[in-house]
Amino acid sequence: MIMLLPFGLHAQNAGNVLPQNNQVLDTAKQTDLIDVAKSLFHIKPGKIKEKKGKHIYFSILPVGASVPGGSGRALITSTTAAMYLGSKTTTNLSTATFTPYWNFGSRFGLPIRNNIWLPDNTWLIQGDTRFLVYPQYTWGLGTKRTEQEKVLLDYKYIRFHQNVLKRIRPYFYFGLGYNLDYRFNIKPEDGQINLANYTGYKYGTGSNSVSSGLSLNMVYDTRSNAINPMPGMYANLVYRINPTYLGSNNTWRSLYLDVRKYISMNKDKPNQQNTLALWSYLWTALDSKTPYLDLPSTGWDPYNRSARGIDQNRYRGKSLFYLESEYRRDITSNGLVGFVVFANVNSVSGEAQGLFSTWKPAAGTGLRLKFNKGSNTNIGIDYGMSKGYKSFSFNLGEAF
Repeated sequence: MIMLLPFGLHAQNAGNVLPQNNQVLDTAKQTDLIDVAKSLFHIKPGKIKEKKGKHIYFSILPVGASVPGGSGRALITSTTAAMYLGSKTTTNLSTATFTPYWNFGSRFGLPIRNNIWLPDNTWLIQGDTRFLVYPQYTWGLGTKRTEQEKVLLDYKYIRFHQNVLKRIRPYFYFGLGYNLDYRFNIKPEDGQINLANYTGYKYGTGSNSVSSGLSLNMVYDTRSNAINPMPGMYANLVYRINPTYLGSNNTWRSLYLDVRKYISMNKDKPNQQNTLALWSYLWTALDSKTPYLDLPSTGWDPYNRSARGIDQNRYRGKSLFYLESEYRRDITSNGLVGFVVFANVNSVSGEAQGLFSTWKPAAGTGLRLKFNKGSNTNIGIDYGMSKGYKSFSFNLGEAF
């Protein structure tokens, strides 16, 4: 059973400045679950005095679902706060997401992510902070092992990623970041298994793994809303270096390039969802001493939204290439109900296995319910499947 607890707050706004390519959604003809709840329970809110100001939109979705690693069911509560820190015509929608989960036992997670646009999009602040007690299956490097050869790996994980980027020219941002990934109490649930022997990889397969380093970040973003992007484009390039003098077990570097394109199929009705979304990323470790759990892996993109229909961590290698397409369409004219159809494919390098030598596809479909029309937030219910695996997922906001 899904419980929905929405509410909104209002605050005062800043002055107008240089305009950018922001598309402001006209919500007058839209309907969301908040409107449905008001109608069903005959809620008649008092007249609110109009004032120019920032708008904060909260979306809360408690739901029971499975968590990776065979831990059974868990209570997952996804909370998204979205707000404009400046004028809607000059400032993108800032978001903060808190998605804790607990399986009423020893498995739990406390992840907080933020994407903050300062007034007039002059600065972009990105954050990803997590504390996880996080079991997950692993299959070693490459794609050669069968589903039955998986090993359940348990560990505790602290992540602290913070990036600050300055606008250099319209839509283009450059900045620096600090990235910490600390995993400890790493051990297979089967005490007879030696992780280094199983994976054939000796770095980061001991009882702990520390990666502490700096990153150079470049972002190109013409979207005005990352929760549910309308037509536009996004690109992100991250070069990360983790030296031993900052606390890393070994010095290693990585490169991550993410490109997304959103194509409107219904330009005469900009408030109607009819969009083709394309996503591709290349993620590669540039050194041989990259810790095992920091190597590129399916489902471990920064927001853990890739590879729907494939078990998280199913394919891991020194390099990973990913490609996904999704068609998004409203079913009802008021935007309350919609659907998506998606397909993705990935390729990883492994032991004696080059990138692009094998491809692993998945596909699926999903239902969309408009949760909050102010922030254009949807509840996403997706069903994905691949060879030997299938799953349901629940999310606030689109996968990408």
